[in-house]
Amino acid sequence: MLRIYSLMLALTLGLTGCASWFEDGAPPPQVHLVKIEVVRAKLLEQKFKLYFRVDNRDDADLTVRGLIYKITLDDLLLTEGESNEWLTVAPRSHAFFKVSVRTNLWPQVREVVAMLKKPSQPIPYRLEGELKTGLFIGNDVHVLRNGEIIPGDFIPERHK
Repeated sequence: MLRIYSLMLALTLGLTGCASWFEDGAPPPQVHLVKIEVVRAKLLEQKFKLYFRVDNRDDADLTVRGLIYKITLDDLLLTEGESNEWLTVAPRSHAFFKVSVRTNLWPQVREVVAMLKKPSQPIPYRLEGELKTGLFIGNDVHVLRNGEIIPGDFIPERHK
């Protein structure tokens, strides 16, 4: 009977140590939306390229397996989806990746036009999602970032 209790105690103490293998106290990576490029804008379909920056604040390489994202401009849903872009970010460094998206903003065309009337005025954005990290054992990092973009920075100038 004493052997059973000793075995159960050893197993319990051994398994509690496993949880600490995954909690090393490293700061989580950060994701920033750095640019929205208009590729093509038609009446019922718009194509964009979204440029993201992943900041690795840890002392070890960071393997990124993709990003699940939802982006709103002001209160307007721009796009949501999933990227399966793989990249490795060096320690204390950052890396960029881009995602091509298609959307239909026709139902919200008035709101979009109102936002673009003043191209030098910043538009607040919100990025929500999960950064999929880890090579063998996945570790999804919740992403929540608020920021601003200036539409005039992304509208190509027309030459006369």
